[in-house]
Amino acid sequence: MADDPRQLTLYVQSKQAVTTFYRTPSGPSGPTLTGTAPSLRGGVSSVATNPEDSGGVTDSPVHFLSDDQAHCVAKVEEIAAARGYRVRVIDIEKVGRVERLIAEHLKGVQRFPVLISPGGERLEGVSEFSGAKLAELMPSELKAVRAFTYMKVRGGDLDRIRQILESLPTVKELHFLTGDWDILVVLEFPTSGSNKRTVLDFVTERIRGIPEVLDTSTIVPEYTLTKFPLF
Repeated sequence: MADDPRQLTLYVQSKQAVTTFYRTPSGPSGPTLTGTAPSLRGGVSSVATNPEDSGGVTDSPVHFLSDDQAHCVAKVEEIAAARGYRVRVIDIEKVGRVERLIAEHLKGVQRFPVLISPGGERLEGVSEFSGAKLAELMPSELKAVRAFTYMKVRGGDLDRIRQILESLPTVKELHFLTGDWDILVVLEFPTSGSNKRTVLDFVTERIRGIPEVLDTSTIVPEYTLTKFPLF
């Protein structure tokens, strides 16, 4: 288990390119032109040309990320920020060989990038970096108020009841059941100004107002954690 329960580690593997810069010799004819190889991807540093080089041409190694890995980094950082997590990005091509070999999290890794969750779960390879899998690695407290209402309805036109419920913006999910209750409705309210009274007012006025509804029972959780993507 990581020391920081809100920090993830993202290992990437950059590539190295050699960029050639021409530098005019210093002298009466003009000043010496020196340059710094640009960073090709955010967060991946470059290496400056060597000002001691007298040959006029300098080979400067530059590390850059492939677009697919850079896209994964951007996605992880965006989702982490929305869910209150921090991300530490480590380029394995810029750490010592021994550190890389003994790194416990990278044993058996074949594909990069690799994301390690605070609990030690791992995503490996570009194809694994979906929004749903990233959200699962970063459980988040819901900013909205969720409630669950069980409904009992008299026999009749279920399609009509479904259409009425679907038309209500607060209704997020409908589940048709067998047993004591006929329908489970998942409700969601914005946090600002919403509380248990707000939920029950909606249920009694809007849902109980549907003629076919015989009875309802509503649960308002005290605390909610989700692994679903946040929209």
